[in-house]
Amino acid sequence: MQYVLLLVLIVVVIAQAILVWKAAPNWRWYQITPVIITTILAVIFVFPVAGALKSRSAWHKVKEELETRLATVEAEQLQLRYGDPNDPMSGEGVLPMAQKLSKLATEAGRRWRGLRLANADFTNGGQVVLAAPQTADPVDGIPQDDVGEEGEEEAAPLPLIPDGLVVYGFAEGPQPNLNVPVPIFYLGEYRVTATSPTQVTLQPTAPLLPQQRQAIEGRQAVSWSIYELLPLDGHEPFIAEGSVADDNNVFGRVDDELVNRLLNRPLSAQSKAEYLRDGTRSLPDDEPLTKWVKIEFTKNHSIVVDSPDQRGALDGGFFDGSGRAVDSRLQQGAEGKVKFSKGDLLIVKEEAADALIDEDVARLIDTYYIRPLNDYRFVLRRIRLRLAELNTRTQELTYENEVLQRAIDATVKMTASGQAEKLQLEQDYAQFEEERKALESYNDNLASELKTTREKLVKLYRSNQQLERELASFHQEISDSANSFASTR
Repeated sequence: MQYVLLLVLIVVVIAQAILVWKAAPNWRWYQITPVIITTILAVIFVFPVAGALKSRSAWHKVKEELETRLATVEAEQLQLRYGDPNDPMSGEGVLPMAQKLSKLATEAGRRWRGLRLANADFTNGGQVVLAAPQTADPVDGIPQDDVGEEGEEEAAPLPLIPDGLVVYGFAEGPQPNLNVPVPIFYLGEYRVTATSPTQVTLQPTAPLLPQQRQAIEGRQAVSWSIYELLPLDGHEPFIAEGSVADDNNVFGRVDDELVNRLLNRPLSAQSKAEYLRDGTRSLPDDEPLTKWVKIEFTKNHSIVVDSPDQRGALDGGFFDGSGRAVDSRLQQGAEGKVKFSKGDLLIVKEEAADALIDEDVARLIDTYYIRPLNDYRFVLRRIRLRLAELNTRTQELTYENEVLQRAIDATVKMTASGQAEKLQLEQDYAQFEEERKALESYNDNLASELKTTREKLVKLYRSNQQLERELASFHQEISDSANSFASTR
């Protein structure tokens, strides 16, 4: 195409030269000179104009590409900020995630990450010394904050953690798909006893568990996270990423792999099932505390949620005895009611659902199992009290076992002594039996001899009586003979 344009330009120049040559006899020099100069300048400036047009065309393409990229970047920026409403699998935007992160940060309180274990000594109550994390190396191209300006006094460095604050320690460690260490093991409750801008000294508020002491003394907990408040329990942290709520799961699908990884320590099957079943349909044998009911309003209905009393949460809690909000930050305002339209769906506790169904303003849709959330402040305290109770009971059982063992040992000794006595008695009994049998035999012999002797004596007695009678008879006869002889004389 460019050769065609060049040929046309040559033809136009030749044609103009012929026309000037033809008009030369009738023109003057001051008329011909501007025409020739104009033609030369036109031919000369054709090439810069062509270059400018070519450059403009190239820059126009660059402009169109940049506009296209700008539109794409703006769309991506909107998607990053607010998410893609047409694609539920794309995840949430930065702003909703920032709001959630801000909410979590508010609930978690102040946090100090990446503290390094410097020293640990558990004598006389124990103490742990943590050093501030090392400052990261500056990145090229990112301006650093000025330490101070000329003429201004530098502010005194603040302590690492406020003195006297009660905090909670966690050991940090790596986790899959994460580039930063996160808390993985609870190390106990501590009180800040000394602090400086570079290190802090912590003292346990109660005796540590053996596992906690072992993790600290064994240098397994080198990197620490310190929390001003204990983390709050929730349902959403255990839901699989990208999962959405449906009729089978009110929160979405529970991430089984995450639950098994986080709860990999010895845990009862019942406790693990509470996390895996969270948000699913309930079973007939579930406890009433875990049963939540999905209802559908059959008519327009309103519920009063604001209490007529108003006070701060520190003056008695956020709610009154009937469950209505007394803190102005939680109150609905205006009429103090929450209004529901016909067809609205709501998931409430079983007793609240029964009350609405009895009022004939709602109907039952389904019943779900929802895991009761843990208040870790009371859970850990209750576990510690339970462990202390079990420790005391263990000591009692150990003492009772020692007493029982001593009694068993004494019984064994007594049994051994009894066995020896029993053996001797058995030997004596055998000897006694032999003697008894000998005595019985001797007694039988004596009885037989006695009987024989008695019979002999009876016979002799009778013989003696007979002899006595005979003697008496002889004596009488002799006496009679003598008397008769004397009388005859």
